[in-house]
Amino acid sequence: MDPKALQAALQYVESWLGFQMRALERPGLTLAISHKQRVVLDLALGQADILKKKPMTPRHQLRIASHSKSFTAVGILKLREQGLLNLDDPVDRHVQGLAPEMAKVRLSQLLSHSAGVARDGADAGQFQDRHPFLSRAQLLADLAAGPAIAPNMRFKYSNHGFALLGLVIEAITGETYADWMQREVIGPAGLKDTLPDALPPARMRLASGHSGRLLLGRRVVVPGAQPTHAIAPAGGFVSTASDVARFYAQLLPQAARSVLSVESRRELMRRYAQVPHSTLPAWYGLGVMHGSFQGWDWVGHTGGLQGFVSRSLVLPQQEIAISLLANSLDAFTWPWVDGILQTLQVFDRHGAPSARTRGWSGRWWSLFGPTDLVPAGDRVFAIAPAMTSPFTDATELTPKGKDRALMSQANGYAAFGEEARLVRDSQGQAKELWLGGSLNRPEKVVAREVQRRYEG
Repeated sequence: MDPKALQAALQYVESWLGFQMRALERPGLTLAISHKQRVVLDLALGQADILKKKPMTPRHQLRIASHSKSFTAVGILKLREQGLLNLDDPVDRHVQGLAPEMAKVRLSQLLSHSAGVARDGADAGQFQDRHPFLSRAQLLADLAAGPAIAPNMRFKYSNHGFALLGLVIEAITGETYADWMQREVIGPAGLKDTLPDALPPARMRLASGHSGRLLLGRRVVVPGAQPTHAIAPAGGFVSTASDVARFYAQLLPQAARSVLSVESRRELMRRYAQVPHSTLPAWYGLGVMHGSFQGWDWVGHTGGLQGFVSRSLVLPQQEIAISLLANSLDAFTWPWVDGILQTLQVFDRHGAPSARTRGWSGRWWSLFGPTDLVPAGDRVFAIAPAMTSPFTDATELTPKGKDRALMSQANGYAAFGEEARLVRDSQGQAKELWLGGSLNRPEKVVAREVQRRYEG
């Protein structure tokens, strides 16, 4: 992607996402985007804790939950590179004392969620803070029931399956999962703010998690600092958005720097299992989700732990990695990342604003809300920043001069074929935007107008 087009896209992403946070009243988020393994946007919005009124910063760590599976998969592949295991090994080659049906499950099946293992065992209350996360002994007791369905029947997501992979790592290395992963994966990847599980709060810059707002009519703070013990390989990691973006960027076969060999990275790019009963085509590889957005393939993961949700991915063809971490359970991480992808595609297609369109920009308000003018190449898009897919059915303007444009493309319900114009003040600054017969002004001007009209 052209660097100037990318920079223009990132500027709008920051503006649009800031409006989304304001409109939806979510506590906080961090966002990092890298291009060719260089972080080009490192953004924090909102609050790290709504009670303490702490602003979120890019250096705040958040629980990244099931992103942990990608790290565990990298650990397993590193052990394969060292000749200490094969992906087709039955798990009892490394972990003893399993039920006969569980003992035959292969490592590749655990990595691709095709082993048939129960998702969270008999009581998933650990994910609701009803009891602590499972110990090794409790995990093994759960696994004694054997797989819930036969292996290779279908994709069946399992936290317990990845927890079992953590036991494999411990059995082979003779170390704790956390210690080995820190030394062999996190450190070599150059991730300075990533931990394999929660440490005592004094050793972290952990943002607080938050509940959704509907249940109580208000949010409660969910501390989020609990250790996940034996479930850490499936969901325990703590990190920053910039570290996570750097990590996924390293998984591309063409990455200049990586913790894995090219052969292992190519293995991660393979689609092992298709996700059944899914509206959109989706696949899973080895500890990574695979999908596509309007022709752009991606590899990554999502995460959800009490108080936190997240989504991260890397685009192999574009060499762009995106990580969005949020500290509330009702954050729109999936549609927000889709909105970022859509924005990147628009600027990739049209380029950075031209001299002809650069002056057509800004956020303009009416009683019905804001309209953003977003120039890209020789076109100007008039979009609603309240939409999670901001460029969908956007009106397109073709400038006919400094202050005149034609609405050259629009939804049938919009003002297609009519004129758009800018009105300037005595200093030459744009003070009004007319879209056909609709007058739009700066936010403060419209706020005063509405207050005066309806409140006297």
